[in-house]
Amino acid sequence: MEARGAAGEVRPQEYLDRAVIFLGPPGAGKGTQAKVLAKQFGAPHLSTGDMLREHIEHGTSLGMQAQPIMSRGELVPDSLVLKMVAHRIERRDCIHGFVFDGFPRTVAQAQYLGQLLVEHGFPRPIVIHLVIDLPLLMKRLTGRRVCKVGGEIYNIFDRPPKVAGRCDNDGGELMQRVDDSEEVIAPRLSAYEKQTSPLVAYYKRLGLLHQIDAAKSVDEVKQQVLESVMSARRTH
Repeated sequence: MEARGAAGEVRPQEYLDRAVIFLGPPGAGKGTQAKVLAKQFGAPHLSTGDMLREHIEHGTSLGMQAQPIMSRGELVPDSLVLKMVAHRIERRDCIHGFVFDGFPRTVAQAQYLGQLLVEHGFPRPIVIHLVIDLPLLMKRLTGRRVCKVGGEIYNIFDRPPKVAGRCDNDGGELMQRVDDSEEVIAPRLSAYEKQTSPLVAYYKRLGLLHQIDAAKSVDEVKQQVLESVMSARRTH
């Protein structure tokens, strides 16, 4: 019997005991929902970008290999990214499961991750696919603002801060990402479609994909994500 809080949220003693993967185009809300779910289960929220920055900051061998590549504006090769992922999930905080944000991005990465999970004794992952149509996606991306201090995400159209340009939590300045400007959104979406569509099909064939309408409110999507995760945990 699974324990629930008054608002239907999981209690701290419950664990994911597996990986949860979020898929969806830029602006669909992957980062927001991944952080919320990770917090609900007390699980680490894993981002390959964070991993790269941590390795560079600590001057590890992997970080020293990745830094010049990133400085040139090039994509870090799979060989390095996958090693960082393997190292990260071996940490003690991942023993009861974890939530991926922005990984895997390709079928090859997904296959490698699947092998890693088996090696570490985890069940098959839960894959959440956030689906949203193009017009709303454009509105979300061009209106998105991120706090420079804590990284909180707002949208000037449908989720604005209480004070324009300032974070509600820490008063930090809100900025627009360079890649959220209109002139770069179309290529981003094109790249996503080309790269990630096969990944969606791959997880669908495996019976691991849970599609969720990301056009709904953050709270509604949050509830659907939680229901999908709890259902998958019971099923598998």
